[in-house]
Amino acid sequence: MTTDDLLELLRRHLPEIRASLTATQFSGFQDSVLRLRAAGDDTRAVRGAVRQLRLALLPLPREMELRRKLDQFRSGGAAPSAVLPDTDRLAELIRLLDSVDWPTLDPESAEIARAVRQRLLTAPARGPEQLTGTAAEDPTGAGLIRLSDPERGDRYPDFQFDPDTGEPRPVVQRINRMLLSDQDPWGAADWWLGGNTWLRDAPAALVGRVPDARLTEAAAALIGDVGW
Repeated sequence: MTTDDLLELLRRHLPEIRASLTATQFSGFQDSVLRLRAAGDDTRAVRGAVRQLRLALLPLPREMELRRKLDQFRSGGAAPSAVLPDTDRLAELIRLLDSVDWPTLDPESAEIARAVRQRLLTAPARGPEQLTGTAAEDPTGAGLIRLSDPERGDRYPDFQFDPDTGEPRPVVQRINRMLLSDQDPWGAADWWLGGNTWLRDAPAALVGRVPDARLTEAAAALIGDVGW
């Protein structure tokens, strides 16, 4: 898939993107598209902008067709001609973004978002009183996913911690930072706890069972760091 293919995908699914992101998340998506325009014909900068764009769309529910397509996006050693976007196609996407009126989340999208959060909150997790050391002092700064439960308060999914020591797993901290979990903990949690086509299982279920490098590679593939 070329960068132009990605732009066309975004253009066709723009109403779905608009309805599924919060105002802050949608603003981040817009910023990433503008960063792509500012990259010009610098292939390295374009790759960085595409990586940021895909990160901006991580909050999309995994159940959505667009999210599945984004997860499959690969450029795999693409030539510069495939990496650089067509300026007219990019300009058209920006024009559409500028004309977007912020909508009320439609009932179907709202229900999907609620279902995703409910699913993530059912995973084993611990409260802030169970954290130790630097993780207790600054959990998000320590690279931990923090989910807000309206009934139980802050929850920290258990897969992030070594079962013997209770300390955060370094590979989880590293990948959480790659996924910008401090900005979008729900999207990062969904990556860990959902099925993964590269790994053939939920990444959280494989921590400690497969090499750390394999998990990191899978996360890098999601955000576009592999094959560019």
